[in-house]
Amino acid sequence: MNNNTIVLTGGGTAGHVSLNQAIIPELIEKGYEIHYIGSSNGIEKTIITENFPEIPYYAISNGKLRRYFSMKNFSDPIKVLYGTMQAAIILKKVKPSLVFSKGGFVSVPVVIAAKLANIPVVIHESDITLGLANKIASSFSKHVFTVFDETLKYLPAEKASSIGAIIRPDLLNGNSFTAEELTGFRADKETIIIMGGSQGAAKINEAIYENIDVLTMKYQIIHLCGKGNVNMSLKGKPNYIAYEYVNNELPHLLKISNYVITRAGSNSIFEFLALKKPMLLIPLSIHASRGDQLLNANYFEEKGFGIVLEEDALTPNTFLESITRLVQQSDEITANQYRAISPKTPTQFVETLLTYKKNTSGL
Repeated sequence: MNNNTIVLTGGGTAGHVSLNQAIIPELIEKGYEIHYIGSSNGIEKTIITENFPEIPYYAISNGKLRRYFSMKNFSDPIKVLYGTMQAAIILKKVKPSLVFSKGGFVSVPVVIAAKLANIPVVIHESDITLGLANKIASSFSKHVFTVFDETLKYLPAEKASSIGAIIRPDLLNGNSFTAEELTGFRADKETIIIMGGSQGAAKINEAIYENIDVLTMKYQIIHLCGKGNVNMSLKGKPNYIAYEYVNNELPHLLKISNYVITRAGSNSIFEFLALKKPMLLIPLSIHASRGDQLLNANYFEEKGFGIVLEEDALTPNTFLESITRLVQQSDEITANQYRAISPKTPTQFVETLLTYKKNTSGL
């Protein structure tokens, strides 16, 4: 076991990678050798290999874990088993002293393989309730860090602690001039950034297209629409720009944006909260998820940090009505956001993680 080597895992969506992306520079600066295990075609591969080409990236097989009936539920366990065997071979070669998992389906084989190899596993859960992958993985972990105190009731008291939100500090360093160069927009005109998540959101995209003329008459629209979802017929339309997905450009695009329309993953919500951006939250419906985004969205609306439009109620008309309500309530929302507890930085989280690593027997 190499005490200066740590394996990170997590993927499937950007939310399962962003924390890992944020802490990698901190760990490297402290002298740790980092290796990453992810899938062969997930967004984690793109994010990690493009931003950290010096870090070894290992792709393994992973099956999707479903709470509903599907014929793939019979074949995907085989993929998980194969992925566990692949992860075991990697861990035997790398010999890390710790595996840190941010969740997502690809993390399950890694966590199981680490447990079988007697390598300590630490997990991070950012939603109020545990995702299915983290629910399974928590049984094989030494410790689970949570964002919300409410999450602790789902975990054994001796192996869980709430540490609050963690945001990437680079998001606070956006530049309006850079944003103007990227978009061709003016920093002095009201701008809405619409984010359906790294995989996009068809229903949100549809609501935008139905209202595109109305929206662009009043606002500049930055539309992050998901891979393969750019509407080429709108290319060059005044006051509208679309991206499949952005990475280093995001801080600048957020800097120029007055309002955010987004899904309700807690990582993103806390980042917009730190930036004091009034938010319209459109959580994944209970039909398309385990309901975690609904819980997140309702929690933040109750705090006065944003407003919610449930996906089942999303139509072109309710979309416009909600934007109007967001703008009308923006001053009140921003005032509430200034009363929120400040999130932790990746530096602070790494200190917590390494302190736990040092003080836990066998780490």
